[in-house]
Amino acid sequence: MCGDDRPVNSLSVRGAIGADGDPVELTIVDGLFGISPEGGETFDADGLTAVPGFIDLQVNGGWGHDFTETPSSIWEVGAILPSTGVTSFCPTIITSPAERIEAAQTAMAHRPADYRGAEPLGLHVEGPFISEARRGTHPTQHLDVPPNAAFSPRHIAIVTLAPELEGALDLIRELVGAGVTVSIGHSEATADQATNALAAGARLGTHLFNAMPPISGRAPGIAGALLASQMASFGVIVDGIHLSDESVRLAWNAGRDRFVLVTDAISATGMPAGDYEIGSVQVTVADGAVRNADGNLAGSILTMPTGLANLRSITEASLSESVAAATSNPARAIGRHDIGTFADGARGDVVLLDGDSVAATIIAGSVAFQTNETHSGGI
Repeated sequence: MCGDDRPVNSLSVRGAIGADGDPVELTIVDGLFGISPEGGETFDADGLTAVPGFIDLQVNGGWGHDFTETPSSIWEVGAILPSTGVTSFCPTIITSPAERIEAAQTAMAHRPADYRGAEPLGLHVEGPFISEARRGTHPTQHLDVPPNAAFSPRHIAIVTLAPELEGALDLIRELVGAGVTVSIGHSEATADQATNALAAGARLGTHLFNAMPPISGRAPGIAGALLASQMASFGVIVDGIHLSDESVRLAWNAGRDRFVLVTDAISATGMPAGDYEIGSVQVTVADGAVRNADGNLAGSILTMPTGLANLRSITEASLSESVAAATSNPARAIGRHDIGTFADGARGDVVLLDGDSVAATIIAGSVAFQTNETHSGGI
């Protein structure tokens, strides 16, 4: 018993090996990693590999649900995400009217009492402050510039904007001051404009190389500025479609401690090929790619385990090196030190891998997903 006579909720994960191949034993007490008192439950993870819970900073939806169109579905998708090892995520709202962003903020405030799933860290508001020339699938009619539109930072973790827009630098400073991580992307920015945004407090780049100008010798642009900076992390979609293997290796070698694996998953994730929506835009899934009517890429159907396997294959990195891109790197990118790690006092999130597949996911000491009951041990 604790000093206040509360019963202690304790779970020990035993028999697993870590990403480095060494044995690891984890104890989660009242949702946090720590030292267990006598008793408690045991999860038998014999033969499995234990890594921190995956963190996805860009998820538009999945399993038939689109967050922009139906913000309340954040909780339905969140309940499924542990099957992909995701324990924390940023529900992403693409360029929309202010009332749609407000609806998503309201949905975030109404957590179901019986919710059991991945933890929403805050919204990722992608737009409306983005470049017309680099909007991709974002609807033109809802694009805007900072002086003409404003929204409360309530329940917002990340805002993606184009730093070359009028008023963008002032907005970056305002958002950073409110505790929001600013990501630069969907942008025509020059390297100087991108660097000015980083100096103003931006610390992330949205889906590196996509929706931004290519790098050239005298005009490295936003991608070059992000790769050259030691301050900024960058999201990367490693689905074999958004980027060539060489581009993935370039980003990895430029800053593997700043490389953040994201899925940019849409409602079609986990669903058959066919026609879907992201926001109000019609898209089609065929041959593993999501495209709008103009043929532009429009998110992905990637899951984190597949992205991680792709990353390892392309870069030939070890599991311990590559898993940081799905755990500690995204946590650090948004200033969270309580997730993405097995450190004492961090939230007790664990993914147990069987090869490249997720065998079980534990969130704050509770088993949120498992494929094989024989691994449940004493539970």
